[in-house]
Amino acid sequence: MKFSGSHILSISQFDRNDIERVFEVADRMVPYAHRERVTKVLDGAILGNMFFEPSTRTRVSFGCAFNLLGGEVRETTGFETSAIAKGESLYDTARVLSGYSDVIVMRHPVSGSVAEFAAASRVPVMNGGDGSNEHPSQALLDLYTIRKELQHQGRSDLDGLRIAMIGDLKYGRTVHSLCKLLCLYKNVTVVLISPNELKMPEAIVEQLRQAGHTVQESDVMEGSISKVDIAYSTRIQEERFASPAEADLYRGRYRLNQSIYTRYCEPNTVIMHPLPRDSRTEANELDNDLNDNPNLAIFRQADNGVLVRMALFALTLDVADQVDKAARDVNWYTERRF
Repeated sequence: MKFSGSHILSISQFDRNDIERVFEVADRMVPYAHRERVTKVLDGAILGNMFFEPSTRTRVSFGCAFNLLGGEVRETTGFETSAIAKGESLYDTARVLSGYSDVIVMRHPVSGSVAEFAAASRVPVMNGGDGSNEHPSQALLDLYTIRKELQHQGRSDLDGLRIAMIGDLKYGRTVHSLCKLLCLYKNVTVVLISPNELKMPEAIVEQLRQAGHTVQESDVMEGSISKVDIAYSTRIQEERFASPAEADLYRGRYRLNQSIYTRYCEPNTVIMHPLPRDSRTEANELDNDLNDNPNLAIFRQADNGVLVRMALFALTLDVADQVDKAARDVNWYTERRF
């Protein structure tokens, strides 16, 4: 993949060498993300952060990543605050805003909309999530997290990974992209746990099998998470359902707590979730009693998102090898929180 000047729209753009390049650059971003060093390599550059669907982590993470590289961020949130509410097309929006930005991150509720926008943009566009389709940067940070968590356990690579994906697999774009990414590796076992109505799309299941992976499907969580390295939980994607009442039919179906973890999981099974986790009583897919479990990686996962997105900006804007040249030590007080 030629990163410089490229759109980042789909996991299908990447091969294993591309993934290793992203991860190698992400590793080099640690001193900057951890506030040990400051770089101004993107001084003067502008990110257009365009989020037409609710977001906290992804939007702030992309903005934080760009700021940490020395760039500035301009944001549009929600249709009601944009000219799209006045009938402006994605084409016109892209043509205009790409004149104001050096790179654009976009989230949109309609599948394929970010690619449509990118086709008219004059600058690189990154997909921050398009409907139930894909979320490529989330899949990259998920895989980066898996690699780091397994390295702490003494595992050297991702071949032979055993992973369970739990919850809304029909509408969960994070697991769609992660499955596509796992197709680049060897001998992976993927356990898909969901209600029958919310199963992983058959095309993605077939893609996993065509890659030579073992795929198991179940609607029962407890016994299915007994022999996995990663338990990846997802929330019910209420916004994709026709009504909240329809989503309520499945909310709270799979709840992982410390008791279930102790009884069914292996001692080092890593718990992941793309966040936000739904902590309401009727949902609660990851119980708060897991917060002290050292294998709960959800907050490390969120931290890793900044590293990966810094790497994507550095590669796309072709400054990955200039970051350290524009760096200095931090001169303010910063809590050692990482």
